[in-house]
Amino acid sequence: MRLTVIAHIHTDFPAKFGIPRQSGLADTKAEIVFEPEYRNPDACRGLEEFSHLWLIWGFSRTVREKWSPTVRPPRLGGNQRTGVFATRSPFRPNPLGLSCVALERLEKRKGLGIVLHVTGADLMDATPIYDIKPYLPYVDCHAGASGGFAEKRKEYRLRVEIPDVWMERVPWDHRKILVQILSQDPRPSYQNDPERVYGMEYAGMEIRFQVQESVLRVCEIRVK
Repeated sequence: MRLTVIAHIHTDFPAKFGIPRQSGLADTKAEIVFEPEYRNPDACRGLEEFSHLWLIWGFSRTVREKWSPTVRPPRLGGNQRTGVFATRSPFRPNPLGLSCVALERLEKRKGLGIVLHVTGADLMDATPIYDIKPYLPYVDCHAGASGGFAEKRKEYRLRVEIPDVWMERVPWDHRKILVQILSQDPRPSYQNDPERVYGMEYAGMEIRFQVQESVLRVCEIRVK
């Protein structure tokens, strides 16, 4: 089977570090722009009736020639191996990702056709999209479903402290989202050096921070 890129998503994440670990964990904003061949408005007819979408996309920056039957999930500390099919690791036989996002609106934009505005994406900027499907609550939502080892970490949050001098550099519409992202602890779980300063890029800013115990404190924010 041959997969064709139908669109690319445009987000505030130019690099992998700092991207939410799953879709829907932060109110990140993004736009999906279709490739010229797929800009026929009829292809999106009726899409506005749905509140959420499934995106099938490619791990375009993590492709490997060989795959491994086991991986080390970051949320298990990076030392414990688990079967690749029991994880959402990017290192898979076929490097495909699956994300559920909220559809905010459809915009008809000159030269680009229909552009989809979505919230909650966990994708890097310019990630290729291979397919889009509507989320159907009556079949896609399973009350009481088991989340395996991921259940143990779903409530994990850090307290985020951003001094006013740095928060003033963050645009108003990005402040809440930045706190959401940082509260999830962007670091790999096996890194726990309280003196280390980490850096991530988001929305044209470089955010530098330290983590001590359960508190993440922003040290500096540089506007690029």
